[in-house]
Amino acid sequence: MDAAHLRIAVTTNSLVQCDANFASAKQVVFYDVGRDGAEFVDVVSFSKTGRKAPAGGKAANNGRCVMEDMGDDDGTGHDPLVERVEVLENCSVLFTLGMSDLAAVRVHNKRVFPVKNSRIRDIDDVIVQMQKLMQGTPPLWMRRVMFDGKGRRLPLDEQEI
Repeated sequence: MDAAHLRIAVTTNSLVQCDANFASAKQVVFYDVGRDGAEFVDVVSFSKTGRKAPAGGKAANNGRCVMEDMGDDDGTGHDPLVERVEVLENCSVLFTLGMSDLAAVRVHNKRVFPVKNSRIRDIDDVIVQMQKLMQGTPPLWMRRVMFDGKGRRLPLDEQEI
């Protein structure tokens, strides 16, 4: 994209809707969204290999606290959130159906603004919503995470408003 834009990420199982929680999404799709257009960038898929089958609460947890996002922890110390957070590099906003507080903190620490949707939405609707927010004077949080045409974050004083 040649103009100021946002790179957004959307968690999805269908590739057409924001219909998945952050920790369990099969894919994350990326778009560059500008005031007048949007461009598909990439899709990242997450494999289910190596995951344990649900034990239905019958497995001994040996006194461990098992958090919702850590349900895939195989006891080896593997953190399933790490790869999901890492794919958000150079992204501005994440749209997801839901996420734990732990995941939200990690995403925010990556300088990505997490947006939890209360219902399933088409990705096209998410893009249109972002474009409407970009018209006129975008909110401050949005201006802080916009990119220039070369993919660099724009300082607030260099943005066209």
